[in-house]
Amino acid sequence: MPILEPSYSPRFYFKNGFVSTVYSGLVRRVELIQERERITLNDGDFLDLDWSFSEEKTNKLIILLHGLEGNGQRPYMKGAAKLFNNNNSDAVCVNFRGCSGEDNLKFRSYHSGATEDLEAVIQHAIFEKKYTEIYLKGISLGANIILKYLGERHDIPKEVKAAIAVSVPCYLAGSAKELHTFKNKLYHDRFLKHLVKRLKIKQERFQDLLSLEALNSIKILADFDNVYTSKAHGFKDAQDYYEKSSCLQFLPNIQTPSLIINALNDSFLSPECYPVKEAKSNPNLFLEMPKQGGHSGFVDRKNVYYNEKRALEFVTSI
Repeated sequence: MPILEPSYSPRFYFKNGFVSTVYSGLVRRVELIQERERITLNDGDFLDLDWSFSEEKTNKLIILLHGLEGNGQRPYMKGAAKLFNNNNSDAVCVNFRGCSGEDNLKFRSYHSGATEDLEAVIQHAIFEKKYTEIYLKGISLGANIILKYLGERHDIPKEVKAAIAVSVPCYLAGSAKELHTFKNKLYHDRFLKHLVKRLKIKQERFQDLLSLEALNSIKILADFDNVYTSKAHGFKDAQDYYEKSSCLQFLPNIQTPSLIINALNDSFLSPECYPVKEAKSNPNLFLEMPKQGGHSGFVDRKNVYYNEKRALEFVTSI
């Protein structure tokens, strides 16, 4: 599919990627009433789902997935949910394992390639909630999960009609390398602080699986993925995790209409994270590369973000 021409034109002070990223993460606020539901997964663990609803009864649902160390109450989650609620669609913001304010039950948690939990939510939406038209939207890590899910399976439910992936680290090894550069040090250190803090709780509960020595050896994000992410989720090491979990390799197989929005000034993304060749070769894959937007920082008018508007326009056009 030809590359789409973006129409995003932010106010001058949001043209800077750092400013738009930080503002969106730390300053933006979205008011939305949500109802929490806990579902039990096949391995005995749980997911907490934050629901919000259209004023009118609808058979439409958007499933929203957050990024690294996010949750269902983040503004980028509630912003999309609110817009879709106002346009005759229910919304469910998924909290990945351990991200809802309570540690999950297992030693494992979530990672960029963990599509089985998304599948569980989709099945719950279809068979328990009876939705017949489902859209998927993910930010960053959540976006990678969605695209990997759509490309690695041949049995995507017919109810899944479209997907929107925003600020996608399509090539995880490249994105991980970018996160370790000086320009991203503030982001790197913030992510690492939160991840290690939560891992300390796990280490106390699962001392047979993670030693204190191993925990204390984590100095950078790559260490975290070598010490915990890879070992807890069945990978040999961080590089094996990055290689097998990157959605880039699965993009040619996607048969569900899918829109990727990756800003050219997103400091988290390496050149491989802009899948021009894959989009041109797959009629179901649409790629937008706005010049501005940073990482999930597509600030627009009236507190509705460009990527949220585009998501609604995209599913409406399908």
